Amino acid sequence: MKGPASYFPSVEKKYGRPIEEWKDLIRTSPLARHMELVAWLKSEHGLGHGHANALVAHTLAETAETVGKAGKAG
Repeated sequence: MKGPASYFPSVEKKYGRPIEEWKDLIRTSPLARHMELVAWLKSEHGLGHGHANALVAHTLAETAETVGKAGKAG
């Protein structure tokens, strides 16, 4: 596992939630900017900076990829 996803096993172990749950929280947050989301995860959910940053980076990249593919359809 490379990149942000390499943090996921330790995130699950340390904070007791599956990665999909964290990603759902990020996707449903009213915030949209990377550092706003990182700060929110740190302040509201007690995540460390590296873990929060990895989750946000991975989730936003997935979301952008999904949106990009949807835009190319048709």
